[in-house]
Amino acid sequence: MSSEMTQIDSTVEVVTPENIAFHYQVAGPFRRLPAFLLDLLIRAAGFAVIALVISLVGGTIGVGGMSFAVLAIIWFLSDWFYGGICETMLNGQTPGKRTMGIRVLTVSGQPINGVQAVMRNFLRSVDMMPMLSLEVMGLAAPAYIVPTCILALVTMTLNRRYQRLGDIVSGTIVVVEERQWLTGVAKLEDSRAAQLANYIPADFVITRSMSRSLAGYVDRRRFFSTARRREVARHVAEPLIERFGFPPDTSYDLMLCALYYRAFVADRTDEEALDAANPFGPPAAVQPFQSSVPIPKS
Repeated sequence: MSSEMTQIDSTVEVVTPENIAFHYQVAGPFRRLPAFLLDLLIRAAGFAVIALVISLVGGTIGVGGMSFAVLAIIWFLSDWFYGGICETMLNGQTPGKRTMGIRVLTVSGQPINGVQAVMRNFLRSVDMMPMLSLEVMGLAAPAYIVPTCILALVTMTLNRRYQRLGDIVSGTIVVVEERQWLTGVAKLEDSRAAQLANYIPADFVITRSMSRSLAGYVDRRRFFSTARRREVARHVAEPLIERFGFPPDTSYDLMLCALYYRAFVADRTDEEALDAANPFGPPAAVQPFQSSVPIPKS
């Protein structure tokens, strides 16, 4: 059996040159497409304003042909350099990417430089291939060229980092930027966490470093898949379950939630803080191991 771990969600591990490992959630095509459309809308709106100003000025001084040439140059520059300039100046983000909460990084987890930003945006035209010629209702009018982006979609499905061709060549990835929405005591949606906390030995001391780890885990667990929760919680929960003599099929995720309850909620005297952290009220006088609903492994 291969010892290589398979991907169970869109999270990838990135090891920096300093040999520090970080976990990022990579952004897939359905999150990147709205960001691209938002940027396209921003470019179109800006171009429309500039075109209106130039047309008014051109109509006043009578330089209509020159106005068209200026507009063509402006559209060319925005089409080829908008993304590269924004990602260089805004640390890997365009306005559309910032709205969607995604950012471009190097494959080593570092901020991208100007060359990488421009290169990945230049190659977007290749990722949009093949192009289709679309005639409007069969009229004798110029056909519209419509990008299909099939090459980008195929390339992204063939690698676990969802890199399109421009990302592969420039050595970049697009990740979901973690935002600190949650503050204070996190809510525990499973009432069995409070019940299980009653069975943790009274002499067990939760260290400061473990408290920080528990707070970080419970604060972010709602963004994890079930399999990811099991993987992350196993390293801490498995030895503690054996140490406390709990049933071996006790949920790793529930074990960490119980420790969190013990560390941050059980000893608090502020009733409002207690209610905010545990919407199910005080722990029930029942044994979680004998509940009619079994405690899952994950």
